[in-house]
Amino acid sequence: MKAPEPTPGWSANAPRGEDRRQRDRAQRQHGPARQTHAVRSPMRYVVDVYGRRLRDVVNRIVVRYSMVPDDDVFDPAVFDWTATLQANWQTIHEEAMAILSQRHDIPPLGDISTDHQRLDHRRSWRTFFLWGYGYRMDRNCVHAPKTAALVDSIPGLISALFSVHEPGTHLPRHRGVTKGMITCHLGLKIPVDADQCVIAVNDKPYRWKPGEFFVFDDTQYHEVWNDTDEDRIILLLHINRPMRAPGAWLQQAFFYLIRHSPFVQEALRNMESWTDRFSRNARALGRSG
Repeated sequence: MKAPEPTPGWSANAPRGEDRRQRDRAQRQHGPARQTHAVRSPMRYVVDVYGRRLRDVVNRIVVRYSMVPDDDVFDPAVFDWTATLQANWQTIHEEAMAILSQRHDIPPLGDISTDHQRLDHRRSWRTFFLWGYGYRMDRNCVHAPKTAALVDSIPGLISALFSVHEPGTHLPRHRGVTKGMITCHLGLKIPVDADQCVIAVNDKPYRWKPGEFFVFDDTQYHEVWNDTDEDRIILLLHINRPMRAPGAWLQQAFFYLIRHSPFVQEALRNMESWTDRFSRNARALGRSG
């Protein structure tokens, strides 16, 4: 199995380089500050400012002690467990579609993590968490027991969720926090017009395929489009990057701080209220859990 090749002949209207840089500068200078200034607590401010500085130091150490290459996009076969999930992707697909029968009880990601609101102004990116930030969502897992059992066996699992991009979803160019985490997408339902449903990593476009993994380092700039009239549905996983000591110890300490940060604790509280709503309506509809 090889790493995915960039999509040939891609024709989506991505912003030109200089326009994109100007937009990114404007977002850094105005967008996030305007959104969060009114509600940002002193603790959140400290974590945001000093956490970002610590992140750069940690990322340099992660690269030094990583047991996998410092690549933008990975061959999924580097991770042994991907073969098992690919072999069971149709079972995962069936459980995802059953959950999506309660679409309006599945929150936009921005309703879970307010720090993601700037990425999804249309509120068209819906997420159903089985694991989040290292915490298992037991009451959600009962609605997808076979998928939950499969992801429970993944070494170093951080998050596992069904990720739905509704028609017209566009996530602007952005990047993640830490190289200590690797992002894995298992295609479940991919629009027929796959050329208009694209993820670009460092401006190289790739397409998802049903039953196949796309694995990448999300600290690289990436941008996502679904310019079709269908949903794009994947199983999205975050895993710990395999590392040697002593780098692995620093990685564990860094994730401990993230898990207990105001950002994650707020997200967990938001997730709990949506879990209550989903479970209550599932019982009313006669579904298990």
